Amino acid sequence: MDAELYIPEGHVAGVDEAGRGPLAGPVIAGAVILDPGQPIAGLRDSKRLSASRRDELYDQITEHALAWGVGRAEVEEIDRINILQATMQAMRRAVEALVPFADHALIDGNRCPDLYCTAQAIIKGDSKIPAISAASILAKVTRDREMIDLDMRYPGYGLAQHKGYPSKKHIEALESLGVTPIHRRSYAPVRRIIERG
Repeated sequence: MDAELYIPEGHVAGVDEAGRGPLAGPVIAGAVILDPGQPIAGLRDSKRLSASRRDELYDQITEHALAWGVGRAEVEEIDRINILQATMQAMRRAVEALVPFADHALIDGNRCPDLYCTAQAIIKGDSKIPAISAASILAKVTRDREMIDLDMRYPGYGLAQHKGYPSKKHIEALESLGVTPIHRRSYAPVRRIIERG
């Protein structure tokens, strides 16, 4: 735990995102206020968990957390205002979805969105703070499930496997099948394919 980390009294929300790096799909943020009376064992950075374990923890979080919320920014917004600003918007929307409201938010990363409550950015917070770990799991499971659905709408790109990240198969599919409405045109690999026509 960071020596300078001070967590005030009240409802403290962990906040994290999933989907900054992919070439396709929304960026999704989670916000979670854990219930001290119903601890959830095994919370850790979502990237260090198996998909089945994330699903199990997702169910526990949505059932036992004091509050949880999901926020998102769509591809059009990402292309219009850039991924950093879109991520901040998604985080803000996730926190605003919490009932009860948060008194303080702990944000994974090095900057905070504009929120109605006080906030603190924590680098690698998803491996240090259980509430941020929970938010990480909430965001990743939500986004992964959505990418599996989008794979059925846009077959051939492998979205269910790589979740929109720039894998070799994804780039090859973009070059052969073209750019879809769910691809981020502001991202260089997509933009290059569009410019080549």
